[in-house]
Amino acid sequence: MTALPPPSEVKLGLVIDLDTCVGCHACVVACKGWNTQGYGAPLSDQQPYGAEPSGTFLNRVHSYEIQPEEGAARLVHFPKSCLHCEDAPCVTVCPTGASYKRAEDGIVLVNEAACIGCGLCAWACPYGAREMDAAEGVMKKCTLCVDRIYNETLPEVDRVPACVRTCPAGARHFGDLGDPGSDVSRLVAERGGVDLMPEQGTRPVNQYLPPRPKDEAPDLDLLAPYLERVTEEPRGFLGWLDRTLARMPGAGS
Repeated sequence: MTALPPPSEVKLGLVIDLDTCVGCHACVVACKGWNTQGYGAPLSDQQPYGAEPSGTFLNRVHSYEIQPEEGAARLVHFPKSCLHCEDAPCVTVCPTGASYKRAEDGIVLVNEAACIGCGLCAWACPYGAREMDAAEGVMKKCTLCVDRIYNETLPEVDRVPACVRTCPAGARHFGDLGDPGSDVSRLVAERGGVDLMPEQGTRPVNQYLPPRPKDEAPDLDLLAPYLERVTEEPRGFLGWLDRTLARMPGAGS
């Protein structure tokens, strides 16, 4: 079995704002695109245009309808990928050492050359964040785009995970959650970020920002000034057309 390294001071991870995510799946598409051409083997698809398509994804978005204690039901979009847990059970259960946690930044990765596809890591992960690639016969998971965030040939603005770079709603944030002064740590503190399933004791690095209560629907009278007629009588071509139609036989009937 694989041993975990001592806790690292740097804890790279994601902060996902469930209040902002619109469920557009842009992060899913960007993740699939980057990781199919980047780190490790491509993410395969089977019969993508057939009757029973299947494929490997490192990031997925699920949608749930929830009912708050007060107010109307609402739809919450829930992105899910590897949470890079500090006490990662997928690592300690691996019989070949293929799953491992980096000591320098806390990222959990898979050495695909050593993976035998036994699936024990998927069984041990309480979040369902591991997937078997049917074509490669190895387990796949989110890498936090490790081949991208340290790539000095890229512009600095692009040295973030592909899902973060592409999110049109700004719902995904990347940084060092081991640094209490980092932007992501301050965001978690301000918004009350939470662990996913803390009862599992895995201490995930990734954090979720809960949906904020929605205010009551605004009074529609606020729109009244924008709905008032700007003129009593039509002018120009519309005025001429209105007068012409009014003179036609039977217009008043």
